[in-house]
Amino acid sequence: MTHDYHDLIRLFNQTFLSTFNTELLLGGDEPIYRPADATYPHHRVIFARGFFASALHEIAHWTIAGEKRRQLEDYGYWYHPDGRDADTQAAFEAVEVKPQAIEWVLSASCGFRFQVSCDNLSGVEPDRHAFTAKVRQQVVDYLSEDSTSPALPVRAKQFSDTLRGFYGIAPLTPNDFALPESG
Repeated sequence: MTHDYHDLIRLFNQTFLSTFNTELLLGGDEPIYRPADATYPHHRVIFARGFFASALHEIAHWTIAGEKRRQLEDYGYWYHPDGRDADTQAAFEAVEVKPQAIEWVLSASCGFRFQVSCDNLSGVEPDRHAFTAKVRQQVVDYLSEDSTSPALPVRAKQFSDTLRGFYGIAPLTPNDFALPESG
């Protein structure tokens, strides 16, 4: 199956430009979210270097950002760059579980391989397997039929449905999300 970021741009913009005044755009080295302002009429989800996974990750962040957050550059979120110590890495992973769970759902919705991003190449060595397990549990919670679990956010579900339709993927269940073998 071919995965072309141009398809993501087209599908995202068809789905959300008119309803949320938000467009997906190809960017440079670093992804960023920029709200509409006096010089640009649309909110912009800008992903890095034409990477399909980067687009899905940035879309995932957008799908969970509330209305107030979507008025702030990069949603006003804290970000500490690569080179984090153990405590800072743990804080990073804690805030990344939900967006990466949504990214995994979006990836599965288009038959694209998902891999967690610990995003700390020159810092403390993260426990990728443990982080993946946390992300997977969040996916299972999102897709659970149990009414006590939080449902997949509305915009995430809407885009998942759009992707599944385009790529011909059946409805997703928790069984579609296995942990990779640790090695």
